Amino acid sequence: MSHTEAAPGSSLSAHRRRRELAQATDGRTVDVLVVGLGATGAGVALDAAARGLDVVAVDAHDLAFGTSRWSSKLIHGGLRYLASAQFDVAHESAVERGVLMTRTAPHLVAAQPFVLPLTPLVSRGQASLAWAGFRAGDMLRLAARTPRPVLPAPRRLSATEARHLAPAVRASGLRGGLLSWDGKVTDDAVLVTALARTAAAHGARVLTRVRALELNGAGARVRDELTGEEGGIRARAVINATGVWAGTLADGIRIRPSRGTHLVLRSQRLGALPAGLHIPVPGETNRFVLVLPQGDGRVYVGLTDEPVKGAIPDVPDVPETDIGFLLDVLGSALDVPVGRDEVVGAFAGLRPLLDTSTGGSPDRTSDISRRHAVLTSPDGVTTVVGGKLTTYRRMAQDAVDAAIAARGLHAAPSPTAGLPLIGAASPERLRALPVPRRLVRRYGTEAVEVHALADQNPALAEPVLPGHPVTRAELLWAVRHEGALDENDLLDRRSRIGVVPEDRAQAVPVAREVLEEAAAIHP
Repeated sequence: MSHTEAAPGSSLSAHRRRRELAQATDGRTVDVLVVGLGATGAGVALDAAARGLDVVAVDAHDLAFGTSRWSSKLIHGGLRYLASAQFDVAHESAVERGVLMTRTAPHLVAAQPFVLPLTPLVSRGQASLAWAGFRAGDMLRLAARTPRPVLPAPRRLSATEARHLAPAVRASGLRGGLLSWDGKVTDDAVLVTALARTAAAHGARVLTRVRALELNGAGARVRDELTGEEGGIRARAVINATGVWAGTLADGIRIRPSRGTHLVLRSQRLGALPAGLHIPVPGETNRFVLVLPQGDGRVYVGLTDEPVKGAIPDVPDVPETDIGFLLDVLGSALDVPVGRDEVVGAFAGLRPLLDTSTGGSPDRTSDISRRHAVLTSPDGVTTVVGGKLTTYRRMAQDAVDAAIAARGLHAAPSPTAGLPLIGAASPERLRALPVPRRLVRRYGTEAVEVHALADQNPALAEPVLPGHPVTRAELLWAVRHEGALDENDLLDRRSRIGVVPEDRAQAVPVAREVLEEAAAIHP
């Protein structure tokens, strides 16, 4: 395999999409049709394909177009669920975090330190409760058998140590801090892309810009959103993994979306941040605003948990009330509050929470369980809803198990708990790769191939825009191997340039140049 080739069979491209869409709609019956290519849907496609089933997976937009690109990029160990006595959800989260960090995606998921600064606004009772929670979280790590070197122990910090890890925190009255650890994925959309490409390497046909117009247990009527042509895909089993849109394709599914908003700041505004921050929300016992350094010159601040009513938008708006709330909580702990004019971007995602109420529904979406559910409709469509990014693999496994049972398919047990994603390798091998660490954290072993593109053509080593680390080589790789079809795919999902509108506008011409160059070579 040459330095510009990806793993055999894993490359997604416009050419492959055209060929496989024609195959999927030629009248033959496949084993499984998956609708939705967020983390859960891509996970379903991988799980089914890895069991030896013939799989087609479609999405009306792009990989990770919906909720899966709007998360906090955290792979949670389930600590918050202990407070509400959801012990099974907490344990499942910790187990799945360990699977990602040690087996399936150690190149993408690593330990992230967090400091909870003990400011005068944090009472000693609150501090004691938080410390007990962090110790309980460490017990979850132990129960999940995640090794201590992978996730260090929580500990108390002196005021000096807290200021070193969080220099922007107000020094006046600071009496120390609490250090804890959780998992963090380099980028949630990168994880989804890796899932989709690994599924493709196992034979799944992964088709973006293909909208499911109608579903039933025997397949779907679909439309190619690039050409407008309609056709049918016949399948022995159909799995609906469309998240907040699940109820539009299957009867009897009630979703109560919850909006989670994040702000985007320039990193220099908060100074060096060796760790993230937990800032307690005043008046809440188990709710924090998170400050999340991204390593690309930006910091995310989130997140809200607000109910959303009405039609589900493709891209949620960010209301000023969310921005004001996050700035107020952030300002409660900083030396100098962040002004509204310093917010260079903002984004919101909708959590697909399953509404199981019978009239006495919770007033707040934060009170709704994050437990996932797999439901099969009378016409045979299997729908998977609820859950969260961390537990996508278990959700996918349960959905495929249910579809196999409901439709009488024959397949092997799920192998995905031990199946490495594209680019995964041992920490020792990843450390030995002779390329920048930033590339390794996004591409794993494939970082060598991405870096080689720039070696062959020095122009590709240039950054897409000043001050941001993404290069033209990474955009070209996304077109050739990651299924990017236009500048929106490149800037909004394969890279995070697009979360800052000013940066996005500057980068659009470069993205179009890369697309034109790629099309000239492989029309």
